[in-house]
Amino acid sequence: MNGNLIVDAGLCGAELTIEHFRDDVLNGLARRQKSVPCKYLYDEEGARLFEEICELGEYYPTRTEVRILKRNIGEMAAWVGPKCNLIEFGSGNSMKTRFLLSHLDHPARYIPIDVARAQLLETSTRLVNEFPGLEVAPICADYTNHFELPAFSSSSGRPIVFFPGSTIGNFEPEEAEGFLRRVAEMCGEEGGMLLGVDLKKDSAVLNPAYNDAEGVTAAFNLNLLVRANRELDANFDLACFRHHAFYNEYAGRIEMHLISRKRQNVSVCGEEFEFELGESILTEHSYKYTPQEFEELAVQAGFKVVRCWTDERQWFSLQFLTPLSRSL
Repeated sequence: MNGNLIVDAGLCGAELTIEHFRDDVLNGLARRQKSVPCKYLYDEEGARLFEEICELGEYYPTRTEVRILKRNIGEMAAWVGPKCNLIEFGSGNSMKTRFLLSHLDHPARYIPIDVARAQLLETSTRLVNEFPGLEVAPICADYTNHFELPAFSSSSGRPIVFFPGSTIGNFEPEEAEGFLRRVAEMCGEEGGMLLGVDLKKDSAVLNPAYNDAEGVTAAFNLNLLVRANRELDANFDLACFRHHAFYNEYAGRIEMHLISRKRQNVSVCGEEFEFELGESILTEHSYKYTPQEFEELAVQAGFKVVRCWTDERQWFSLQFLTPLSRSL
């Protein structure tokens, strides 16, 4: 018997719309430091390119996290517990989740949440065929905004939020605290969170990870302009912008920009924006933490770190969090 795919149109009301994209782009380009939220990098082409990035030799986070996951999966599964309701933010192709699900004790339901609808439904359909008895309830939504979760059965286990990768680093620290606080409320006293946290390391490792020799990350970044041209009637000339990413050691973050190669005007939805030579659009921050820094952030948000797994070089970590109100 295969699992069950539960698709309820009522669960898709929080998805990103062209109107959201338009408003965020127009507001962002009007700022002194022009910017566009990084969530808009992930249209279907962006999601495909990011999967390609994860396979690159320079991009250490994915393969390092997978090694940590495989090496410690028994202990992680024990922390998660039986019959859990597994909720994943930014599920993508659910590659890591598939491995986790295969080691959990009879998980009751998997709830993947992502903005890329086509990939979300394709992956969900594949998972119900792979895991007998598992309910899969995909939600097409922007998980940084409010959305409704389906009701959990009283016979199922506790809610566990899975947030792999280094996506927590895309939030500004104060935003990360607010986000984690919302997750703690979602988990309740009995829930937990398993998430990936990228750790601080030498810039000689960090900079190549976001500036690969094959130019895949550059294509991923520039695809944001392709999307704006297609969806917002913009006229960005891709040849007039270049990808640039660097580690800002003082701020403890990677910054990813699109740099204007000349003075130019760009139209978006009929509004004109001026660019000076060298002026940039900020498209992503990726904060890196020490284990101590992240533990302090978690406590401020109402979580405690009860277990932290790292690789031998301490480049990356997977951490299990429980609400401070829970008694172990």
